[in-house]
Amino acid sequence: MVRVGIVGSTGYTGMELVRILSRHPEVDLAVLTSESYVGRPYVDVYPALQGGVDLHCEALDVAQMARRCDVVFTALPHTKAMECVPEFLDRGCRVVDLSADFRLRQKEVFEAWYAPHTAPELLSQAAYGLPELHRDEIRDAPLVANPGCYPTGALLAAAPLLAEGWIDPDTLIVNSASGVTGAGRSLSLGSLFCEVNEGFRAYKVAEHRHTPEMEQEISRLCGRSVRITFVPHLLPVSRGILTTLYATLVHEVNEEEMLRLYRRYYSGEPFVRILPGGVTPNIREVRGTNLCDIGLRPDPRTNRVIVLSAIDNLVKGASGQAVQNMNLLFGLPETLGLETPPLFI
Repeated sequence: MVRVGIVGSTGYTGMELVRILSRHPEVDLAVLTSESYVGRPYVDVYPALQGGVDLHCEALDVAQMARRCDVVFTALPHTKAMECVPEFLDRGCRVVDLSADFRLRQKEVFEAWYAPHTAPELLSQAAYGLPELHRDEIRDAPLVANPGCYPTGALLAAAPLLAEGWIDPDTLIVNSASGVTGAGRSLSLGSLFCEVNEGFRAYKVAEHRHTPEMEQEISRLCGRSVRITFVPHLLPVSRGILTTLYATLVHEVNEEEMLRLYRRYYSGEPFVRILPGGVTPNIREVRGTNLCDIGLRPDPRTNRVIVLSAIDNLVKGASGQAVQNMNLLFGLPETLGLETPPLFI
């Protein structure tokens, strides 16, 4: 059994980790930490998990937690994970970090978009935790930087075209719409029901922090530096991300050729579903799962291609992908604990 601890277990991504791991057949859920609920039963915070979780929330004690855990998930706000991750690693724990603290390889890029980095020596050691692109790198990594939710949907949608050189990456535009849980559980005016309900708006246009993460991974796929246009939007739903990519084709390609490319590229990938021609993805068809649905359509009139993806931002976009990474770290079947069918209704 893998002994697991979760730092920041009462946020939305922490809760999803607890929900998934409480039913994982090879996991001993050992430690759950929280700043706000120390000493309280976890099910007081999330009553839906009664009967499945019997732990109390604890204050973070890295030394004690490291003795009790083989792997630690850090589900903390950005810039907070870097305060404790180095010590967990020094004490022999493997770490899957769900913040942005170790996703960017260059310290100066991180600091331009976030804040000063206090553990820059770990940036080159962290594996970028998108298994469909970096599976071999993840298996042996002491530290996995779990991708952001927007980059997950965008990169999975774009990777085959970028890897094969079928599009001009400098023309790539990424439009994404996310449910409100993407903003986290902390109280914020912009995520109040009356501020979100019956609305649909763009936010952080040309300045969202996931932009350099996408550019980093797109550049790795292309073998050269690439910049993109990214526009995020807020959907009045709890969870889910629908991403639409637009790019110019470098040569004429029909729909069937593109579908064959995507099916070949993702052959054997348990969590990527390539939809039939003419079918577009819907966030409710992946809700509660670690799946990514992809649909596409070339537009010969404009010589452009449109690719769409749908994920659950809390599962494939965060906690489910983190568990997928943990399975890789410990040589377990990649799908273990993640076989939940979609919650369509």
